[in-house]
Amino acid sequence: MKRMLLILYLLVFVAGCTRYYQVTNPETDHDYYTKNVDHKGSGAVKITDEKTGATVVLQSSEVRKISKTEFDQGLYAN
Repeated sequence: MKRMLLILYLLVFVAGCTRYYQVTNPETDHDYYTKNVDHKGSGAVKITDEKTGATVVLQSSEVRKISKTEFDQGLYAN
């Protein structure tokens, strides 16, 4: 019983810690939606686009933390 409660607690904790980001390429005005932003040297970022699964490296970008609702809306928009 204690083990089940611990597992449940960990699942709730991990799910609650998810962060959502909208990353915009200012040159193309294209938005990417991701859960992780890897900041590289000289301002570049490396992300995994949740829409396509593609790994994207942007030399110039605008990163904004967003809500899960905004993330879902952007992810499933045409």
